[in-house]
Amino acid sequence: MKLLAATALGMAMLSTPVFADGHATGNAEAGKKVFNKCKACHMIQDAEGTDIVKGGRTGPNLYGLYTRVAGSTDFKYGDSIVQAGEAGLAWDEANLVSYVADPKKFLAEYNDDKRAKSKMSFKLTNAGDAADVWAYLVSVGPEVKADGS
Repeated sequence: MKLLAATALGMAMLSTPVFADGHATGNAEAGKKVFNKCKACHMIQDAEGTDIVKGGRTGPNLYGLYTRVAGSTDFKYGDSIVQAGEAGLAWDEANLVSYVADPKKFLAEYNDDKRAKSKMSFKLTNAGDAADVWAYLVSVGPEVKADGS
């Protein structure tokens, strides 16, 4: 029994290097459940077009969000998010958690423009839930190497 417990612990530690390096602090399994709130507008579809999560198309595909420049994929983004991306906004956990809490406020602060707008009206104000969603998105996205690439 001790061998089984030690093996399980070792496998768990080996299976989470993405999270150990600071790419995600949340719980991916919990994030999968929270993502149900997001899929009304967002899908997760890999580069080959395979659906990981079928969802709406009013928001961009969230596959490969880790380090993606904001407003840079094939989607009709609002001007403020494109401006933020051009100014250097790339998605990481801290930026996503802050953005989803209040998208308009985040863009107004990031762009230093109180008139900035976001097409995303939904707010995920629970930072723990947002961190869990981030962990889930990282877990279903392309492999993230230890160096963050």
